[in-house]
Amino acid sequence: MRPIPFIITAAITTAFIIILNTKLLVPAPLGALLSPQHGLWQNAEPADKNFSEDLKFPQLKGKTSVYLDERLVPHIFAEQENDAYFVQGYLHAKFRLFQMDLQTLVAAGRAAEMVGEVALKHDKEFRRLGMVFAAETALKEMESNPDIKATCDAYTAGVNAYINSLTESTLPVEYKLLGKKPSQWSNFKIALFLKLMSNDLAGHDNDFEMTNAQSFFSKEDFDLLYPLVQDSLDPIIPRGTVYNAPAITPLAPASADSLYFKNTGVTAEELTKPDPNNGSNNWAVSGKKTASGAPILCNDPHLGLNLPSIWYEMQISTPSFNAYGATFPGSPCVIIGYNDSCAFGFTNGGRDVRDYYEIKFKDATRKQYWFNNEWRNTEFRIETLNIADKPTVYDTVAYTIFGPVMYDDRFNGGRLTNNKNYAVRWKAHDKSNDLLVFKMLNHAKNYADYQAAVVNLSVPGQNCVFACKNGDIAIRTQGDWPAKWKGQGDFVMPGVDSSYMWQGMIPQNEVPYQYNPERGFVSSANQKPTDATYPYYLGREYPVARGLIINKRLAAMEQITPLQMQQLQTDNYNIYASQMVPVILKNINEASLNADVKKYVAILKSWDLRNDVNSKGATVYDCIYKQFKNFVYEDEFAKAPKPILMPFESTLIEATLRDSAYKFFDNINTPQKETLPDMVDLALKAAAKQLATIEADGKLEWAKFKDTRVNSLLKLPAFSRLHLPIGGGTNMINATREEHGPSWRMVVSLTEKTEAYGVYPGGQNGNPGSKYYDSFIDEWVAGKYYTLWMMTKDETKDARVKWTINFSN
Repeated sequence: MRPIPFIITAAITTAFIIILNTKLLVPAPLGALLSPQHGLWQNAEPADKNFSEDLKFPQLKGKTSVYLDERLVPHIFAEQENDAYFVQGYLHAKFRLFQMDLQTLVAAGRAAEMVGEVALKHDKEFRRLGMVFAAETALKEMESNPDIKATCDAYTAGVNAYINSLTESTLPVEYKLLGKKPSQWSNFKIALFLKLMSNDLAGHDNDFEMTNAQSFFSKEDFDLLYPLVQDSLDPIIPRGTVYNAPAITPLAPASADSLYFKNTGVTAEELTKPDPNNGSNNWAVSGKKTASGAPILCNDPHLGLNLPSIWYEMQISTPSFNAYGATFPGSPCVIIGYNDSCAFGFTNGGRDVRDYYEIKFKDATRKQYWFNNEWRNTEFRIETLNIADKPTVYDTVAYTIFGPVMYDDRFNGGRLTNNKNYAVRWKAHDKSNDLLVFKMLNHAKNYADYQAAVVNLSVPGQNCVFACKNGDIAIRTQGDWPAKWKGQGDFVMPGVDSSYMWQGMIPQNEVPYQYNPERGFVSSANQKPTDATYPYYLGREYPVARGLIINKRLAAMEQITPLQMQQLQTDNYNIYASQMVPVILKNINEASLNADVKKYVAILKSWDLRNDVNSKGATVYDCIYKQFKNFVYEDEFAKAPKPILMPFESTLIEATLRDSAYKFFDNINTPQKETLPDMVDLALKAAAKQLATIEADGKLEWAKFKDTRVNSLLKLPAFSRLHLPIGGGTNMINATREEHGPSWRMVVSLTEKTEAYGVYPGGQNGNPGSKYYDSFIDEWVAGKYYTLWMMTKDETKDARVKWTINFSN
């Protein structure tokens, strides 16, 4: 990206966008934006910008040098560990300040302060979810640990050192667009950021949707549509693993079945919540299966695609540890990466740790609620919501034994319309010190250190993968998981007594894990952790496809190389299509098809089952399958209360393969009984019309149809990368969708001298006027990787070092 032409175009484009979208942003005056002395022009960065500096800060106890390589990746060498965190905070702020600021405002329910009234609904919802309450609780726990407090203090001081160095002209461009300035950083903002990640990864629930489904369908139909276990499940911990008797046996109240399956739906609008595809792939293969004889660890977390990226690449080297990998701007430590001894990565655990309870208040004052045969006093929290250029709004939130009353007649979030009261019980409200796991992993030297580290991860629960130079590999489905009875938390529950409350947490010695398994690899792709023999209820909905194909591939591979692992991470094979295309083709009634439909059937027949960039078959299949699913289910779901959860994708595919007379093939609105061929025929004809329009628009190739983009945080086209030619999709290992996908790809071979590769869809510099703003995207799109350079102290004269920043006291 060339900065000067870009920034001119961006300035003009942005100005018009702001003028035409005054409800979206609160802009600075146009004259200020275009001021040569202080405006957007000051953010244009010359291509040959010199990042070298000598900086002095009294907070530092020793010397720290930062060597920036040709990709603007910093390699921090600090004499004192906490000085390294100071410098990490400084660099995060220098290159990602607006991103950090906006993320914590969003987390705190304060986005309206930045962007105006359009964010008020979001802010109320986050306050009522208890995001600030959760961060306050976490901060107390974090700061009760002197080591973590010192780490956070140093990081915060570094962020503020950079903020305090800013002038009007050097403010990040987004502040100029919005007419705002950054506020001081704090340890509380670190806690807020970590809770934002908890919401992204452990905030997805379907309680209201499932409540409506169970109120509408019979128990038999409900179990067909939302099965407890998928036929094709290949769990994280292999089938046949023997589990000990549980230490906790959660008991369902006698009223559970009769309560869950009666006509008591929840009237609501469609819900807005975290992306259900926030997931990831990770695996580690033993040296027994690699060409080098050393383990290889791989990880690619699937998150929203934004500019700047959620990740910032970095090396931190101190006398006590030396770690490299992806960091979070807004938090100290390396989050996913490796050190001199081992590598570590994460995928989302995906279990339901957020449940809703209906509360019965005594009267409209909400001062008391009924619980365990008595009226209990409510606690109140008055939330003050400041809005840019608007009067302050106050919202009084009731807190119960379950947690905050998120929805009531004072706030329904545009969602609930039955004026009932629903409290939310969320594991993220409990005390936790989730930063500790990352700090300990940065220092880890062996499996024992890994074990000691990951048990500190409470929420969001994760599948923590590990590999070590001594040959060990492991995975642990780590988190504080509620010990639930079958079905608990799938639906909205009564809050009038303790019978539906969580009865405890699964003991840490009963959390499923694998250590050096005989099959020579461990892996996870957000699938269900275990088969049905595990003694605790783990919920219903988990993705199946990625875990299934990854395990098949890894089981068949030998003499594995890092290049093969890169190819596997970027693989576009569509395993669901491999199961469904033969079924579709077998059930086609050729005589009923016209020439237009036959043309697309021919494309489907010749398709190689890969969702590659130029594949037309991938688009044809996608349209046919979605039409097929629609025709199978639309008649039953048309009259169902909203919102409602559609059946899991695996449900329809498995049912079709298992039962050609699947009851939902019949359209209940017609006198005749429809069959599988009827559904295929309807899907083909409807898809052909859709595909003709797509083809006329020149978008029949998969990448053009899918249209992947990496949007800027403010959704400004001039600051975004649009129409990216990349394959993949929801159920492929390369899980790249429109605005979501592999946010950091990493492959680490733990040979004597570590061989590591990585890439993310962004760039190191958050300034849109810098050539480093989006400099990794083209490599990421092409499925290529950068060699990750774990620099040593004797390599300061290496040609890869382009700039040096010296920090001293």
